[in-house]
Amino acid sequence: MLRMVLRLGEASTIKDKRRVVLAIKEKLQHRYKLSCAEVDLLNSVMFAEIGAALVSNSPQHGETVLRDAVTFVEDHYPVELYDVQTHYEIFG
Repeated sequence: MLRMVLRLGEASTIKDKRRVVLAIKEKLQHRYKLSCAEVDLLNSVMFAEIGAALVSNSPQHGETVLRDAVTFVEDHYPVELYDVQTHYEIFG
């Protein structure tokens, strides 16, 4: 599981923020096959919290996908990663 708190420097309205957040969620869903949602800070203009999840039969694959997703967001969107947390569970 992945939790990202983003600071959106260019957003001046909730509408601007939602456009950026929607673009990020859609790209993470299509490119990395993650389940994504904006999970908190819904009424904040400057911050967004996105949660994402992935199920994999390989812990290494899961870690790589989540790490790549964070790097992608950082490199391709006008946001600052304010906080990033990952959580892994292995069942066996």
